[in-house]
This record gives sequence, C-alpha cells and structure tokens, in this order.
Amino acid sequence: MPPTLASLVQHSALQLTVRAGEDGLMAPVRWVHASELADPVPYMEGGELLLITAAALDAEDPEKMERYVGRLVDAGVVGLGFAVGVNYPDIPDALLGAARSAGLPLLGVPRRTPFLAISKAVSAEIAADQYRAVTAGFEAQRELTRAALTDGPSELLARLAAHVDGWAALYDASGTVVAAAPEWAARQAARLSADIERLRERRMPASTVAGEPGGCGEETGEEPAGEAGGDRVELHSLGTGRRMRGALAVGTASALGTAERYAVHSAVALLTLTTERSRSLQAAEQRLGAAVLRMLLSGQPDHARAVAGDLYGELLDAPFRLLVAEVTDAVPDSGDIHPLHVLAESLETAAARAGEATLTVPDGGKRLAVLAADGGAVVTAAGEYAGWEAEDVGVVIGLSAPTGPIAAAGAYKQAEQALSVARRRGRALVEHEDLAAGSILPLLADDAVRAFADGMLRALREHDAKGRGDLVASLRAWLSRHGQWDAAAADLGVHRHTLRYRMRRVEEILGRSLDDPDVRMELWLALKTTAPVRLPPTG
Repeated sequence: MPPTLASLVQHSALQLTVRAGEDGLMAPVRWVHASELADPVPYMEGGELLLITAAALDAEDPEKMERYVGRLVDAGVVGLGFAVGVNYPDIPDALLGAARSAGLPLLGVPRRTPFLAISKAVSAEIAADQYRAVTAGFEAQRELTRAALTDGPSELLARLAAHVDGWAALYDASGTVVAAAPEWAARQAARLSADIERLRERRMPASTVAGEPGGCGEETGEEPAGEAGGDRVELHSLGTGRRMRGALAVGTASALGTAERYAVHSAVALLTLTTERSRSLQAAEQRLGAAVLRMLLSGQPDHARAVAGDLYGELLDAPFRLLVAEVTDAVPDSGDIHPLHVLAESLETAAARAGEATLTVPDGGKRLAVLAADGGAVVTAAGEYAGWEAEDVGVVIGLSAPTGPIAAAGAYKQAEQALSVARRRGRALVEHEDLAAGSILPLLADDAVRAFADGMLRALREHDAKGRGDLVASLRAWLSRHGQWDAAAADLGVHRHTLRYRMRRVEEILGRSLDDPDVRMELWLALKTTAPVRLPPTG
C-alpha cells in the first residue's frame, strides 16, 4: 500500500510527533512538498504532506491560521509538517487550534530532521509500493495466462475476479453474457446490456466505467454507464479490428489499484487473443461448411456427410431447415455493424447455448445461408430476430420446410422463394410452409403484375367507358361461374344470349379465344389483381 502519515510517524529515523488530527493519519501520501508561501494552494494537486517553517506566516494569529488551514483542507492536503525550533520554538497555539478544528493532521518535525529526509522516505515507500504492485501484476499476468491456456475463459474470469476482489463477466459480440465469475455475477452483468450496446457503437478499442455517479468514462470522456448492483464496473471491448468481438466487465467495490489494473489489462489482452483465435477457427469451419453445403446442393449427400465428419455430421442425421437471408437495403459503411453479421452471431450464440450444431455460410456480405436443426434453438432464434421488425433489423429471411440431405437443393430453392415473398410483402421472415397454406394472390401484389393486368384489360375498360356495354363485369361473372351461361346470366340479370354476345365481343376486342384455359386463367388473375380494395365497414 502507498505511504501514509501513520507510516511516516512510525518511521524511527524521522522522529515525527503527532500534534493534531490523529483521526486522519491513515490518509495516503501522494507526495511531499515544502513551501513558505502564504498561499501554496495553487501549487497543490491533493494528497500532499506540506512541510513549513512558517517563515512567512503569522502563525500566532488565530484568524489567519483558520483561513490558511481551511484553504489547505479544501485543496486536499492530507497533512502539515511544522519545523519545530526554526522560526518558532514550538508550534504556535493559533496553528494548533486551527488544525484541530479542521481535523487536519499536524506533525511536529524536530530540528535535526531535514525536510529532505521526509521527502526521501515518502519517495522510497512510493517506489516500494509501485514495485510490489508491478510484481503482483506480473504474477497475475502469469496466472491468468496459465488459466487461459489450460482451462479457458471461464477459469481466467475466476482468477481475475479473485485478483480484483470482485467479479468478472465475458460477453460475446451480440452482448450476451457467455461466462461469469462467481456464477451469481451473471445476473449483475446481464443488467449492463444497454451499456454494452453503447460500447459496441464506439470506436475500437473502447472502455468506460459504470456505477460512479457524476464521474466520466475512463479513457473516453463520456458519462458513466448505469449502476450494476452498486458496484463500480469497468467495461472493456475485445477485438483487434473495427468491430467489437466481445466485451469484459469487471465489478469492484472501489477503484482499481495498480496491481489490479495490471490484471485487468492482461485479461483484456488474453481474451482478445482468444477471440481472434476463435475467429480464425470460425473462418476455417465456415470454409468447411461452405464445401458441405455445395455438395448437398449439387446432389452429393454421401460426399457431404463424409466431409462434414463430427463437426456437422449430427446436423445431417436429422431433419433440418435451410435459411437464406439478405440485407434489405444497401450494405452499410464498413465502419458500421453489418446486419448479416449480427444475425449470424445471434444464431451461433443460440446454437452454442443449446449445444446444437449449425452450419453458417456467408456470401460476400450480401447473403447468408444457414443450415439448422428443425425445431431447434437456431430456427427459434431466427424467428425472434425477425420479430424485431419495429426496430428495422435490416435483413429479410426465407425459411425452407424441414428436409434431409437428399432434398437439400429443393429446400434451398424453397428458402429463396420464401425470401422473395418476404421482400415483396415487406416482412422480415417468411416460411415456405406458409406459402403453401395461403393464397397465391398476395404473391401477385407487384407493380409489374399490376401493369400487365391493366394492359390486358385496358381495351375492355375503354369499351365500357364509352357506354357500349359492361364487358368487364360480364367477363368476371362468366369466369366465376366456370363458363356456365345460365348461372352467370342470372347473376348479371341479363338473358343468356346477351351474355353470349358480350363474350364474343370480349374475344374480338382481345383477339384471344376464351376456349383456351390459359387465356381464362390469365384473365381471371388480371381481374383479381386489379380488383378495387374493399374497405371494412366503419362504425
């Protein structure tokens, strides 16, 4: 620990005596300063032991001494050393009284003890304390390194928590707590999700401090994040690139000392190395996954299973789904977080928590293909992610029906079809099974389809607009009755011969035969596509 007034008093060679402020002797001494100025406060930083001979002070004037001592206390001076027998045979009562009233420790310095000796003693204790802190820091670094290499991040967090006498938590890139020490700290860490999100938006590397009302984020100049159980919490980003790969939270009852800070910085470096190593491993797995997916889509399930091995083998042994995602708009600037990266990390985190295998294949930042177990955590996480539509998640997702390795190519086509529908409908996720259960008409809600329908029916509408008949309504009635003349004529309230004449006029105007089923289908879809929207009744 740093030197204190008490340790200086106990220093036998200095022979200092306590004359006032006994209750403040445990205050740490940051430095020693000698000054004969009537007002040395402008030259103080706080934490000093001020040494004086009172050569320029009226030390016997109570009012002046009260003001003098008051300014020292306000400046953060922790103690006052008075040279006895130099300018005054003893400490004047006015100075003693002022020090006692203010609670400022006042030490008597005998004439045979030079101020330089006190400065050297404090300097030596500060140097020894720093050496102890550095030594402890290096020992912590060695211990944390051993833990990281042999037992992984969880044990590293446990050792770190012990070194700082607090708790520690590790977050992944999505801001989810993946490990904490002690275990109860996971609840504390989970409360900081908003602070982790703000940290993610900062330029790398970034750090901030939570739980210090009125303070500022260290190394950031920002206001501190929210409190986590009353602890002071430091948050540090992990990763070497422009995008945060994870975060470390360290909670303590008070500010970190030198040794503790060495330990925290070592943990940040080790976890960053672990993160980068994980990225390299992940890249290798993605290359393997891409090869497996290519084999599945090219109709080579046996080769795909052989290449998948233990890494993806169990995924191919049960029904799976194929998910295809694309960004909704232009790819964001490289400095921002790419929506597909966020989606991939969310799905991979869900798989890791559930102990599931998942195959994720990015495609040039434009598209993401994912093969995941049917009914598993990844498919659920995709649905939850897409459920954040109010927040504009930035991606659209198509999901195939459950399938197996033999039908993987068909499942991929299903996912692409569902993706196309999701784009048209403005939805974040569409499942292929929903398309089969619904109507085809919503799929035709497209400007190009409407333009085709308008063009196909334009001549008929122009004919009706001139008062020559009601061909469009007659065509709709005839098609809805599957070409049954009597039923369609009854719906219209006309004679069936009149309806037959109108249908011949339709054929003449369009130049197409209504006996052709393709023509009837196209006309019916055109009528349905251009039908006016019926608003629900009000009131």
